[in-house]
Amino acid sequence: MSKVVVITGASGGIGAATAELLATRGMSLGLVARREDALNEIARRCGSKVLAIPGDASKRADVRRVVVQAIDRFGRIDVWINNVGQGITRVPSQLTDQDIDDMMRINVKSALYGMQEMLPHFKERGVGHLINISSMLGRIPYATFRSAYCGAKYFLNALTATFRDEVRQSYPGIAFSLVSPPVVRTDFGNNALHGGPDSRTLPGSQSAEEVAAVIARVIETREPDVYTMPGSHDRVAAYYVSLGADPVPSSQAPLARVT
Repeated sequence: MSKVVVITGASGGIGAATAELLATRGMSLGLVARREDALNEIARRCGSKVLAIPGDASKRADVRRVVVQAIDRFGRIDVWINNVGQGITRVPSQLTDQDIDDMMRINVKSALYGMQEMLPHFKERGVGHLINISSMLGRIPYATFRSAYCGAKYFLNALTATFRDEVRQSYPGIAFSLVSPPVVRTDFGNNALHGGPDSRTLPGSQSAEEVAAVIARVIETREPDVYTMPGSHDRVAAYYVSLGADPVPSSQAPLARVT
């Protein structure tokens, strides 16, 4: 049976690339984003088994509406992908209260709302899959200018792990996956709070299509914790060793591998 997948942040970048890939595999898609014109264009490219739902995933009421509309259209939701995110270009000593609030609202609350609003549907069915798109910056805070974004992704990683631990006690059929890409060649940098740099100019990057291919694999395997670039596991382990720490910090989910 073809899966029904909802993707937030679907009007560009990783979300759009994932939508287009999953459409080629016959999946039904609920696509969510604030930019209605761009969202409709992605939906058009994905074919007829698509529902475009304009909305802001950082607003709980919008997320709740998306859940209702997607179930009304497709009868169920099998996979929910929390893909909304925004960066920041500001060193930590210069962060404002508003900077922190924005990073948490966009990068953490949007995912929390998706998980919380989908959970009753998944519990009712006894099965479901939630995928949160994180970042290598949630493992290694190597970009000083991304400061609060790094912190938000660390928060998202911990939230995903604790949500997984809570739910699997009673509902083992509900899976939670964390996907951590490096720099991705999209408009992410250009759209960061306080401006660039352009992500396409930074080293060690991947294309959105490469990340989408890993996400598609995770939908099939339900792996709990995955990096999208080979070698990332070793890079993270080396970072903690360099600090004199255990390479698998007890405060984080197990280090993921790309296979």
